Amino acid sequence: MADKIFLEIVTPEKKVLSETVDIVVAPGEMGEFGVLPGHIPFLCKLKVGELRYRQGGALQHVAVMGGYAEVLNNQVTILATAAEAAGDIDLVRAKAARERAERRIAESKDKLEFARAQAALQRAMARLRTAENK
Repeated sequence: MADKIFLEIVTPEKKVLSETVDIVVAPGEMGEFGVLPGHIPFLCKLKVGELRYRQGGALQHVAVMGGYAEVLNNQVTILATAAEAAGDIDLVRAKAARERAERRIAESKDKLEFARAQAALQRAMARLRTAENK
């Protein structure tokens, strides 16, 4: 059994990460899950949230905006709608997005508009929480 996991995070625009890591913790739609070397294969849907991984003694954070995770043969492949490493998040932009989403929620006139604003708020909050962990 291997003692490391290969983690790859890919979005439609780019490869965000490709590293050998010790553990991966991701925001599954049915709850957060962790993957250690030797984990059984599975596929699951991701929700908007913070993915964490440990490399040696360093804990790293990535905001993921939904997608899918596949675990197979000591490899975790994240196919994310969008993803951003903690160090790459622009706090000013993320705070402005949160404020816009909160305004849109307050001013929404129908269910669709409200749902879209809530989704935007979830994305902004995930980016802000992830950025706090740089």
